Amino acid sequence: MFDSFDTGTVVAGGAAKTAEDLEWNAHPAFAGVSLKHLITGAETGGRFSAHLVRLEPGAEIGDHVHAANWELHEVAAGEGVCVLDGRSIAYGPGVAAVMPENAPHSVRAGKDGLRLLAKFVPALL
Repeated sequence: MFDSFDTGTVVAGGAAKTAEDLEWNAHPAFAGVSLKHLITGAETGGRFSAHLVRLEPGAEIGDHVHAANWELHEVAAGEGVCVLDGRSIAYGPGVAAVMPENAPHSVRAGKDGLRLLAKFVPALL
Protein backbone atom coordinates (compact mmCIF):
# COMPACT_ATOMS: atom_id res chain seq x y z
CA MET A 1 0.00 0.00 0.00
CA PHE A 2 2.78 2.46 0.89
CA ASP A 3 4.44 2.01 -2.50
CA SER A 4 1.14 2.90 -4.18
CA PHE A 5 1.04 6.24 -2.35
CA ASP A 6 4.75 6.82 -3.01
CA THR A 7 4.28 6.46 -6.78
CA GLY A 8 0.59 7.32 -7.22
CA THR A 9 -1.29 10.43 -8.27
CA VAL A 10 -2.09 13.32 -5.92
CA VAL A 11 -4.91 15.69 -6.83
CA ALA A 12 -5.17 18.91 -4.82
CA GLY A 13 -6.17 22.46 -5.60
CA GLY A 14 -7.58 21.35 -8.94
CA ALA A 15 -4.20 20.08 -10.17
CA ALA A 16 -2.77 16.58 -10.39
CA LYS A 17 0.83 15.61 -9.70
CA THR A 18 2.72 12.34 -9.55
CA ALA A 19 3.92 11.44 -6.07
CA GLU A 20 6.93 9.69 -7.58
CA ASP A 21 8.18 13.10 -8.78
CA LEU A 22 8.06 14.58 -5.27
CA GLU A 23 11.28 14.59 -3.23
CA TRP A 24 11.96 12.70 -0.04
CA ASN A 25 13.23 15.13 2.62
CA ALA A 26 15.33 14.14 5.62
CA HIS A 27 13.58 15.10 8.86
CA PRO A 28 15.41 18.12 10.27
CA ALA A 29 15.53 16.75 13.83
CA PHE A 30 15.26 12.95 13.72
CA ALA A 31 17.88 10.72 12.04
CA GLY A 32 16.57 7.90 9.87
CA VAL A 33 13.24 9.66 9.24
CA SER A 34 12.23 11.00 5.82
CA LEU A 35 9.14 12.88 4.65
CA LYS A 36 7.43 13.30 1.31
CA HIS A 37 4.94 16.19 1.29
CA LEU A 38 1.99 15.01 -0.80
CA ILE A 39 -0.39 17.89 -0.03
CA THR A 40 0.67 21.14 1.63
CA GLY A 41 -1.14 24.09 3.11
CA ALA A 42 -0.35 26.06 -0.05
CA GLU A 43 -2.82 23.80 -1.86
CA THR A 44 -5.51 23.83 0.86
CA GLY A 45 -5.49 27.38 2.14
CA GLY A 46 -3.62 26.15 5.22
CA ARG A 47 -6.44 23.85 6.28
CA PHE A 48 -4.91 20.40 5.70
CA SER A 49 -1.68 18.62 4.76
CA ALA A 50 -0.70 15.01 4.03
CA HIS A 51 2.78 13.49 4.21
CA LEU A 52 4.37 10.11 3.68
CA VAL A 53 6.70 9.30 6.58
CA ARG A 54 9.45 6.71 6.26
CA LEU A 55 11.26 5.51 9.40
CA GLU A 56 14.27 3.28 8.89
CA PRO A 57 14.64 0.23 11.18
CA GLY A 58 14.97 1.38 14.79
CA ALA A 59 14.56 5.09 13.91
CA GLU A 60 12.51 7.27 16.24
CA ILE A 61 10.53 10.47 16.06
CA GLY A 62 11.14 11.62 19.62
CA ASP A 63 8.60 12.98 22.06
CA HIS A 64 7.00 16.18 20.72
CA VAL A 65 3.70 18.05 20.46
CA HIS A 66 1.92 20.01 17.76
CA ALA A 67 0.44 23.00 19.58
CA ALA A 68 -2.04 23.94 16.86
CA ASN A 69 -2.50 20.74 14.82
CA TRP A 70 -4.44 17.52 15.07
CA GLU A 71 -2.53 14.63 13.47
CA LEU A 72 -3.74 11.32 12.04
CA HIS A 73 -1.32 8.42 11.50
CA GLU A 74 -2.37 5.68 9.10
CA VAL A 75 0.12 2.81 9.18
CA ALA A 76 0.75 1.56 5.64
CA ALA A 77 3.71 -0.82 6.15
CA GLY A 78 6.13 -2.10 8.76
CA GLU A 79 5.78 -2.21 12.51
CA GLY A 80 6.60 -0.04 15.48
CA VAL A 81 5.12 1.69 18.48
CA CYS A 82 3.59 5.08 19.14
CA VAL A 83 3.53 6.48 22.66
CA LEU A 84 0.63 8.92 22.97
CA ASP A 85 0.14 10.71 26.29
CA GLY A 86 2.12 7.91 27.99
CA ARG A 87 0.08 5.09 26.42
CA SER A 88 1.77 2.64 24.00
CA ILE A 89 0.01 1.82 20.74
CA ALA A 90 1.33 -1.07 18.62
CA TYR A 91 1.71 0.12 15.03
CA GLY A 92 1.21 -2.25 12.11
CA PRO A 93 -0.56 -2.10 8.75
CA GLY A 94 -4.16 -0.97 9.11
CA VAL A 95 -3.71 0.85 12.43
CA ALA A 96 -4.87 4.47 12.58
CA ALA A 97 -4.23 6.77 15.54
CA VAL A 98 -5.25 10.37 16.26
CA MET A 99 -2.96 12.80 18.07
CA PRO A 100 -4.95 15.77 19.42
CA GLU A 101 -3.26 19.16 19.52
CA ASN A 102 -0.86 19.51 22.46
CA ALA A 103 -0.76 15.72 23.03
CA PRO A 104 2.82 14.51 23.61
CA HIS A 105 3.67 11.64 21.28
CA SER A 106 6.59 9.72 19.81
CA VAL A 107 6.98 6.98 17.20
CA ARG A 108 9.63 4.26 17.02
CA ALA A 109 10.09 1.87 14.09
CA GLY A 110 10.57 -1.85 14.54
CA LYS A 111 13.31 -4.01 13.03
CA ASP A 112 11.89 -3.73 9.50
CA GLY A 113 11.11 -0.01 9.57
CA LEU A 114 7.78 1.79 9.53
CA ARG A 115 5.79 3.63 6.84
CA LEU A 116 2.99 6.08 7.66
CA LEU A 117 0.61 8.42 5.95
CA ALA A 118 0.39 11.42 8.33
CA LYS A 119 -2.33 14.03 7.94
CA PHE A 120 -2.55 17.37 9.77
CA VAL A 121 -5.45 19.74 10.45
CA PRO A 122 -4.67 22.58 10.06
CA ALA A 123 -1.76 22.04 7.68
CA LEU A 124 1.67 21.37 9.18
CA LEU A 125 3.43 22.87 6.14
